[in-house]
Amino acid sequence: MRRKPVSDWNGKIDTVCLGDWSLAYLDVAKSRFSVKTYDEKRSMFRRLFRVFDPATPVSEFKPAHFMKYVLHQKDIRSGYAANKDRKNAVAGWNWGMKYMDPPLPGPNPCLVDRMPEIRNPRYVPPEEDFWKVYAKTEGQDQVMLLAFLHLAGRRGEIFRITWSDVDFGNNRVRLWTRKRIDGTFEYDWLPMTLELRTSLRWWWENRPLKDQPNVFLSLDKKKCNRTNYGQPFKYRQYFMGKICDDAKVKRFGFHSIRHLTASILYKLGYELGVIQAILRHRSPSTTERYLKSIGIERVREALEDLSREKAKVIDLKSKKRRRPKSVSKKQKAV
Repeated sequence: MRRKPVSDWNGKIDTVCLGDWSLAYLDVAKSRFSVKTYDEKRSMFRRLFRVFDPATPVSEFKPAHFMKYVLHQKDIRSGYAANKDRKNAVAGWNWGMKYMDPPLPGPNPCLVDRMPEIRNPRYVPPEEDFWKVYAKTEGQDQVMLLAFLHLAGRRGEIFRITWSDVDFGNNRVRLWTRKRIDGTFEYDWLPMTLELRTSLRWWWENRPLKDQPNVFLSLDKKKCNRTNYGQPFKYRQYFMGKICDDAKVKRFGFHSIRHLTASILYKLGYELGVIQAILRHRSPSTTERYLKSIGIERVREALEDLSREKAKVIDLKSKKRRRPKSVSKKQKAV
């Protein structure tokens, strides 16, 4: 139930509550952002409203209230999870301050201190493990894994590829991404390697559903229901885990293949700018974070090389010291 309207310090009637804010922002987020990002924001509001009444007027929502929520999330989940909720709430409130009518009051009450994080580094498989997994697949799945490796694509980017994005004439593939500040779709053309071109050409000629625009589709009638059959993939949650188990290697996911591509390029000696272009990062600092764990291994190699160097042997044998001549009694008297 909504609370009665209250007057703010300007004497205006405040009819906006936290629930109104969440509904307005989620409507926009659904049209602007990816499904994953939208679900992330919606989940944040669900958790928030377990602690605070959605009927609370926005003018009564203070930094102390949101800080209490963030600390609670840190305790029951993690500092990383709490900071992710903080990020989404800050973005949502900033949007409300700018676009809602009446606008949300400022300053932003969600802009509280960040929580300390303990983040485990992403596991990047050895190259040989990728090929073991690759060998366990066939048909469309094998073509898809090769696309992940040769295009360094994010999961959604690979799943969104349509046949109109595959330019066989110019040997290139177009990847669409929504990972931008305003959620707008943008595309980048990437060169298509000869191996990937051969695989995609084979799949084009042998695909069972000729009338579907997407390259990769749900085709297993046993594992997908009638609604999903013939539709482009969205998640494939259990696919990588199963084939990793079949190949008897440590589990890794689609995004780890993107890191593996960066790792291979780095070890081949390509400079940061080239790797940044392939990963399509706007900032080189993002690429540097990708390469950080790889850099540690290069440091290890350097130290191993150092240890193999023959140290110069320094002769530390000092000359024997001569005893000072004894002084005679006569000399002492002098």
